[in-house]
Parts: sequence; structure tokens; C-alpha cells
Amino acid sequence: MSDRKYMFDSYSLPSGVTLKNRVLLAPMTNFLSNDDGSVSDKELEYYKRRSGGVGAVITACANVNEYGKGFDGEIGVHRDDLIPSLSKLADAIHEKGSKAILQIFHGGRMCPPHLIPNEDVVSASAVAALRPNSPTPREMTEEEIQQTIADFGEATRRAIEAGFDGVEIHGANTYLLQQFFSPHSNRREDQWGGSVEDRMNFPLAVVESVKAAVSQHAKNEFVVGYRLSPEEREEPGITMDDTLQLVDVLAKQDLDYLHISLSSFNQGSMRDENDTRPRIDLIQERVGNIIPVMGVGSLHTPDDVEGALEKVPMVSLGREMLMEPDWVEKVAKGEEDQIRTAMKLNQQEELAIPEPMWTNILSVPNWFPKEEE
Repeated sequence: MSDRKYMFDSYSLPSGVTLKNRVLLAPMTNFLSNDDGSVSDKELEYYKRRSGGVGAVITACANVNEYGKGFDGEIGVHRDDLIPSLSKLADAIHEKGSKAILQIFHGGRMCPPHLIPNEDVVSASAVAALRPNSPTPREMTEEEIQQTIADFGEATRRAIEAGFDGVEIHGANTYLLQQFFSPHSNRREDQWGGSVEDRMNFPLAVVESVKAAVSQHAKNEFVVGYRLSPEEREEPGITMDDTLQLVDVLAKQDLDYLHISLSSFNQGSMRDENDTRPRIDLIQERVGNIIPVMGVGSLHTPDDVEGALEKVPMVSLGREMLMEPDWVEKVAKGEEDQIRTAMKLNQQEELAIPEPMWTNILSVPNWFPKEEE
């Protein structure tokens, strides 16, 4: 058995939900849902293969309305007729012994126009992302903002009815909630834009909508987490000072955790290469005594994970669990030397990574070490 100090301790979240250990499956886009947003059989197999060892599975993002669909093959949580399909996903994860957390989101200006009704891409303001071929979105109306806030609440109700243990509000990775918080994508002059406090209004209204749905519909304890990206490269863009002000406020919202989206757990500033202090340390020091903080990013080995858990109470694993679905179980059994550390190109079936996900992830340069056998 493993003698790891932190990894296999159970952890009780503020809502009262207890995770059996401190390692979660990170939310990763998988392109596996059916075109109507229902969960496919191959998607169920993908999640089953990665459930059981981890304390909780955080799913790929699920769009809360039809204007928020950010990827082909994305999970939908925007219609009641999708609840039975979502139930299958929650059941598949529970069957193996992990908690199930549905990540809910709206892609905003990052949505590919072909996925959106009338190619009518919307955001906080009519400002295109600084990426090749990015569409210029239409600024959302007050009515659309209010509807989207309500849609996050309705998505939460559906997650509850489907049997999930929680939702993670996706406020990271340049999607709609981050677009409202960012001075690059939000140039509004009404109550939804302007000062850093006013740019928080939309994300905070979403949090309130989600929490209201939980108090109205959940019969048991229900997790509400929030994911955020600490900085943006753009000018103007989100600074660490902005984010510290945001986490000060989020820490007081009775959330279960803040999930800090980083490509490397200990990465420093992406705005100032001379500022090498890990962003996660700054957030943990600021609010870690008020709200649990979860880290992610390039935690390849059990030693990496243990080192991270010395700083924060929870971590999520992404690429590591793609290459090695039994990562947690192998550590638990003391079989750390048997953990796959490269994507085995002849083991697609064993790894339960169906098409088109397999081709998509292998096409990302340098994302994985790869081995033919």
C-alpha cells in the first residue's frame, strides 16, 4: 500500500460533501457528445475508465444555453430532455466510486460561429479575441445577460435532477465569465463593466443564480466550485491584482472551492517574466484560510502531487489521467513504477480515448510524450 502523506486523506468540502481523497479528474474537452448535446456511449466509456480512483470527476464543460456551445461534441445541459442522458453520466461515475461534478459554461466570443444559432456569437462587448480568424461578437443586451444568468441556475437544477454531486462554474480559459471580468473583452459602460468591481458583477450574479438553484432544488449537500484563470497576456487584460480582488469576493460566496486554471501548477506571471512567484501561492496565501483552493498543471508524478498538496488541499489531474487512467489506483497499490508516462499509440482502446478525441489530443504539439509501444 502507498505511504503517501496527503493524497489519500479524505477531504470534506464546506457544503458537507466528503471526497474520499484529494485527487480529482480535471475537466477536459473530449468532443464525444452527440450533436444534440446528449452524452454518447463512447463518452460514458471514457469517463468510466477514469472514475473510481479519483475523489471526484469534473466533467468536460456543458453549455447552459444554445449560444454558449464552444466545441463540437460538447455536453449539453441547456434542455430538460437532456436530463436522462446526464443521469447516465452521473451514474457511470458513481458506479466506480467517485463523486460527479458537472462543469457548466458559456463560451461567449470563443464559440465557433457554426455551432451557434444564426452564427450570432455574443460576448460582454463587440471585441474580437486576439487570435487568428476570431469572429467579432455582438455585445449582449441586458435581456440576454439576465437570461444567461438564469440559464446557469437552470443548468444547475438539471445537474441536481440528473444526480450529480455538484457543479463547477467555468470562469476561466477566456470563456464568457472571464470575458466579463476582463478589461480586454469588456468595454461596457453600464453596471456590467467599467471598474474591476463592476466587471465582477456578471460572474457574481451567475454564482448567486447557481446557489439559489441549489437551495431550491437540492435535497442533499451539493458542491459549487468556481474555476478561474489568474491572468491574461492581453493589454488591457486581467492582472494578478484584479484576480486577488476577485478571489477576495468569491471567498465570501459560500463556494466549495476555487479551481485555479494553470498550465503548470507552480507557474509565475504570464504578464511579467520577472515575477516568478507561483500564482497559486498568491491565491492560497490570500484566501486559502477562507475557501479551499485546487491546483492543476503538469503534476506528472506522485511526488509532484504530494508537493502540490503541501500547498493546497486538492489537485486535479488532466493529461496524466489520459495517459494513465489508473494513475491513482497504481499509486495506492504502491505500483508507481508502472504508471504510464507517455501516450502509448498502440493502446487507444485500452486507454478508452475514442475518436474524434484521440486524433484531436494527439494533434496538439508537445502535449504528450508519445511512444509507439
